[in-house]
Amino acid sequence: MKNIDMTCVEMRSESEMIKETTENLNSSECRETAGSREVQKENGMGRNGEDHKYGTLKKYFGYDGFRPGQEELIDALLAGRDVLGIMPTGAGKSICYQLPALLLPGITVVISPLISLMKDQVRALNEAGVHAAYINSSLSENQIRRAMEYACAGRYKIIYVAPERLLTPLFLDFAHRASISMVTVDEAHCISQWGQDFRPSYLNIVDFVEQLTVRPVVGAFTATATTQVRDDILCVLNLQDPKVMVTGFDRENLYFEVRTGNKDQNLRDCLREHEGESGIIYCATRKNVETVCTSLLMDDIPATRYHAGLSPEERQANQDAFIFDERPVMVATNAFGMGIDKSNVRFVIHYNMPQSMENYYQEAGRAGRDGERADCILLYSSQDVRIGQFLLEEKELREDMTYEEAQAVRERDAQRLKQMTFYATTHDCLRGYILNYFGEKAPRRCENCSNCLQEFVEEDVTDICIDIIRCIKELKRGYGAGTVAGILHGSRVSKLLDWGLDQLESYGCQAEVSEPRLKEVIQELVAQGYLTTTPDKYALLGLTSQAETIPPRMIMKFSKPKEKVPAKTKKKRKSQSGELDSASWQLFERLRALRLKIAGEQRVPPYIVFTDKTLTDMCIKKPATREEMLEVSGVGEAKYRKYGERFLEELQKK
Repeated sequence: MKNIDMTCVEMRSESEMIKETTENLNSSECRETAGSREVQKENGMGRNGEDHKYGTLKKYFGYDGFRPGQEELIDALLAGRDVLGIMPTGAGKSICYQLPALLLPGITVVISPLISLMKDQVRALNEAGVHAAYINSSLSENQIRRAMEYACAGRYKIIYVAPERLLTPLFLDFAHRASISMVTVDEAHCISQWGQDFRPSYLNIVDFVEQLTVRPVVGAFTATATTQVRDDILCVLNLQDPKVMVTGFDRENLYFEVRTGNKDQNLRDCLREHEGESGIIYCATRKNVETVCTSLLMDDIPATRYHAGLSPEERQANQDAFIFDERPVMVATNAFGMGIDKSNVRFVIHYNMPQSMENYYQEAGRAGRDGERADCILLYSSQDVRIGQFLLEEKELREDMTYEEAQAVRERDAQRLKQMTFYATTHDCLRGYILNYFGEKAPRRCENCSNCLQEFVEEDVTDICIDIIRCIKELKRGYGAGTVAGILHGSRVSKLLDWGLDQLESYGCQAEVSEPRLKEVIQELVAQGYLTTTPDKYALLGLTSQAETIPPRMIMKFSKPKEKVPAKTKKKRKSQSGELDSASWQLFERLRALRLKIAGEQRVPPYIVFTDKTLTDMCIKKPATREEMLEVSGVGEAKYRKYGERFLEELQKK
């Protein structure tokens, strides 16, 4: 693979990379930068600006048009205006600054929080024919100096850098020598102390911009930001007359579902439905990661793991195995993900409930980044609430916080956990709940979540609720939901008998109601604020003041049991691009196999060759010529030169 950046072929030796880089940089193709006069002329500089913009979009990225919000942000940046783009994951934020970077004179500096994200972005840009590099701790001092010299010489248009490096003498020297036309802040919510991923090093960005001789245009982008975080970004970054674009948080290609009951069985059902596809399973603790991953491997599921307890070398190796589809199922804590730009993730499963809606939506958003349909499934149990409370109690806060600030953060975190619990237990539209949380209007029914597609029955549970509250009052000390349900049902398990709980007046008063249903009612009473639980692993039940005012009628919704899916049945995935018949799906699998083969040859992740969306579009359009192939979404000129002919050959096979 020919590539301008020495860091883009991760599996090769350093000497091979340096040799290849030098050859490429000295080639006639690379003697002029994409921002130089020659390439500007080739791309259409001097012609109508609209033609230039659309021509560059098609040439390098293979798209004929822009997604909602992209063009407005691009036009603002090209006009020299600061921007704040709040766009959901998969909405095309990267193009909003990558395309202007090609059209503006000089260099664009992209500030990114994670090495993995930089590598993915640079790799994808180089594959598309755009010369880019990254500067971070994975490079040697000599490699960093060389990358900076190449950038100053005009050989790179885009430089990715970690925020920690901005104010180092070496990088400041480079910044004063280079012509920086734009500074882009990726994952901009990291600059806000109210954001879920606050990074103090992001505060370096303001000082860095102020130290530049000429202030560049500044663009800030993030996927999830509440109004408070949004205002914080604008203020802290000191954006000048910014164009603020909020395209909406909705991702129509994502299906949302909450499953209760046996987590391990639900997990296996999900994986069976997505056999052969790539996905992420998030767990709350390292222990859960280890347990789940080991269990999957014993079932011959190609899984790997990621958490902070592993060595950096093992984390990197496991991440590469996932990225390259050698191990397409990743089991991880929330330490994994923010820097992952893998477009063919078809499912994200949360084995445990996250601590906030911000975390959940960001993590679930790793699925379906190519715009194709993907599943986001939460496996919920009441124990998840206890785990969340415990983790929040153990959370370390910044040392420089005042007592009042620390209390405010803890209260905010507790409220976020409560909102997340409401999501996990609601019977209303899940998508609507998410959108309302982020301040966006939503339809009453989306018809693309488990609650909208599930049938519910309403039951009068007034008597059950009264008996639950009476039982908790009767108990001399706190007990968990399972014990209370067992008492009400009249369970004969030994611990109840040994503790003498069968002597209570409440014992067996709801014998005709199953224990699982009684636990459902208890969980709903907790969610509605009638009951409380202790913040430890035992989650002992208690009464709130609200429990004294039970309404005359308590109506609750319960889902109808689902039909069991046969063991060998796999749920078919529909395409966002269009419906595929059986023959087209067979063609899709052949193209996917070819993609995997090419990826192995080139030592790049399969989705870097072509996304699932692009393969699907090939199956629909069935191009037979170069011109027709260039009409496929995601096929630009550079990609066609590298891979187009081989895919045309496969498409023409019977």
